[in-house]
Amino acid sequence: MTVRIVRLGAERFPGEGLRVGTVRRPPRGVAKSEYSSKNFYDVWLPTLAPSAETVKLAQRAKNERDWARFMRKYRAEMAAPESRATLDLLAALSHRTDFSVGCYCPDESRCHRSVLRALLLERGAKMASGLTGPSRRIAKVQQTRRCQ
Repeated sequence: MTVRIVRLGAERFPGEGLRVGTVRRPPRGVAKSEYSSKNFYDVWLPTLAPSAETVKLAQRAKNERDWARFMRKYRAEMAAPESRATLDLLAALSHRTDFSVGCYCPDESRCHRSVLRALLLERGAKMASGLTGPSRRIAKVQQTRRCQ
C-alpha cells in the first residue's frame, strides 16, 4: 500500500490505484466523463492545489531563490487546517491502499508535486519507490533536511 506522485494525463503505473488530481482547474478541452479514461484523475481534490497567486510565483520563478519563495508560500497554504487534515488523511491512507496524487506540470522538480511529496513524507506517508532523475534528488534532499 503506497501513495505515488504522478503527472496527470500520463500513463498509469500498474497497481497505481485511485488517481487524485491536486490541481486548481480540470483539464481543458476534456469532457468530465473522460477525466479518468484519459488518465487525468478519478477524483478532483483542489484543496491541495496552490492558490492562483502562488501558482504565479511558481510560473515566474527564474532561479532557486524564486523557487524557494514559491515553496515557502505553498507550504504556508498547506498549513491551513483543512489542508493539514487532508494531508494527514492521505498519509494515513497510504498505509491502507494504493493511490496517486498529481498535477499537469511536466517537471516535478518545478511543480507543487515536489512539495506535496515532502509534506506527505513528513506525515509518515508510505511512498511508492521508483523515482528517477530530478524527482529522486529532490525527495532525498527534502527527506535529509527533515531528518536533521
